[in-house]
Amino acid sequence: MQQAEDFRNETDALAAILRPLADAEFDRETLFKGWTIDDVIGHLHLFNVAAAKSLESDAAFAEFFAPIREGMEKGTSLRELQYPWLAGLRGRGLMEEWLRAAHSLADAYAETDPKKRLKWAGPEMSALSSVTARLMETWAHGQEVFDALGKTRTEHDRIRSIAHLGVATYGWTFANRGLDVPQPAPFVRLTGPSGDVWTWNDAQPDNRVEGTAVDFAKVVCQTRNVADTDLTTTGDAAARWMEIAQCFAGPPEDPPSPGARHVAAG
Repeated sequence: MQQAEDFRNETDALAAILRPLADAEFDRETLFKGWTIDDVIGHLHLFNVAAAKSLESDAAFAEFFAPIREGMEKGTSLRELQYPWLAGLRGRGLMEEWLRAAHSLADAYAETDPKKRLKWAGPEMSALSSVTARLMETWAHGQEVFDALGKTRTEHDRIRSIAHLGVATYGWTFANRGLDVPQPAPFVRLTGPSGDVWTWNDAQPDNRVEGTAVDFAKVVCQTRNVADTDLTTTGDAAARWMEIAQCFAGPPEDPPSPGARHVAAG
């Protein structure tokens, strides 16, 4: 699967800006719910290992995820749930372990049938959907790290998989909030980092979303408010979608308010 290499490359792009940091710098807060850089890497590491367990076997995933599921059902936050599992692993040591495990996971995905069904925290999914989710989470959570360090990421066309996930979760965005899903789904026309143009759904002059794939991904992953991007929407359905878009699983999450997420100055 090309997505396995895309996941590996996105992991390496994030690792490249982490390597120069001293241990103390991993305690820097990001603009994502007050999480530190350490929290972000710990979260990615935990769910990468969970994904590796799902590739191993249903039983291995069930055993690994049982205490996490129990904590979630008790209302414990995902950030708090990772601390016992990490057992004090932090800073550069955590970074190296996350990177090692992520590369091992990419290798495992590359050897897996894309159609293989895998157990997960929610409904089971295909291996292709699983690796796309890991790519999305690495890119999305990586954004707060790039922002916190005052860096602008060099984007690549591997973001197309994230954009596709955003389009595919159009109905989920509304249904997850108990809302009727406006039909038909808007036409989406996006320009990738290479300049290639990608489209989804039937062309409709009065129901569309247009702009860059990077801006679209930031909105559906909720790393930016749509008002902080150059996306344009035509029609009520498209506008409503971009105001609440959510391409990730879990309960409804509101996007950041305008201006709340940004690249740190200096």
